[in-house]
Amino acid sequence: MVVRAIPNPQDLRNGLPTATHLCGRLPMDEIRKTPGKSLTMSQKLEGKTALVTGGSRGIGAAIAKRLAADGARVAITYTKGADAAASVVKAIEGAGGKAIAIQADAVNAAAVKAAVEKVVASFGKLDVLVNNAGTAIPNKFEDATLEELDRVIDINLRGTFIATQAALKHLNNGGRIIMIGSCVGERNMTPGLAAYAATKGAIKMFTQGLAREVGDRAITVNNVQPGPIDTDLNPAAGDWATPQKANTALNRYGSVNDIAAMVAFVAGPESSYITGASLTVDGGTNA
Repeated sequence: MVVRAIPNPQDLRNGLPTATHLCGRLPMDEIRKTPGKSLTMSQKLEGKTALVTGGSRGIGAAIAKRLAADGARVAITYTKGADAAASVVKAIEGAGGKAIAIQADAVNAAAVKAAVEKVVASFGKLDVLVNNAGTAIPNKFEDATLEELDRVIDINLRGTFIATQAALKHLNNGGRIIMIGSCVGERNMTPGLAAYAATKGAIKMFTQGLAREVGDRAITVNNVQPGPIDTDLNPAAGDWATPQKANTALNRYGSVNDIAAMVAFVAGPESSYITGASLTVDGGTNA
């Protein structure tokens, strides 16, 4: 068996790559000679249930689709944009997976609690929580309104607290809690993100502290820290992208699939001895 210490979409079993289809697993050689069959992700999360907050678009949607491709049953929450959420569910189901979308504002504690309970009622259990819901309101700090600052704190920090506390009441031993932080939570070189960076720095410390508290249940808690990622909210072709791109060692934006791959690794069995860690996927921004 080949054991990898980094995310890899190809799972090696007994030295022979396999792929999963609706009819089961087939050896790579058989797939190559079978017309109409295509290689899919490994099924290392088969039998697991994952909840991705803010999973209707961007990084969250990519994470939901990747976890489903790895075999998990997936639930996503969204605040608004029911059509986008339905599109994610349709894509997962079209690939043979199982998914549901639940409307729940990240800062509404009652709605989030109800969403977690619906996940457990629908799929029987909860194994993975991905705290993806978040926002940024780029603005020079002295010009930011209190309403803007409250919004960033409420979604990025309070929302994470709410979802995590609700999930912990149901999360199975050996489960995974995965935060989506930011590289600016460690080092911020982009003007206009002071408040946002502060919330992501807090998420890093929350990750470390919580890891200590739930370790006796074999639950791991980790923080995936994206750098500049090409999304609708932060397009690589936008004017604001120029300084972010210049800060990377690779001189480019990353894709949502780069983050999804890291989340899939942390959610999977190979990462069972990693907890309290902040894993930065930023193209060398913080190098």
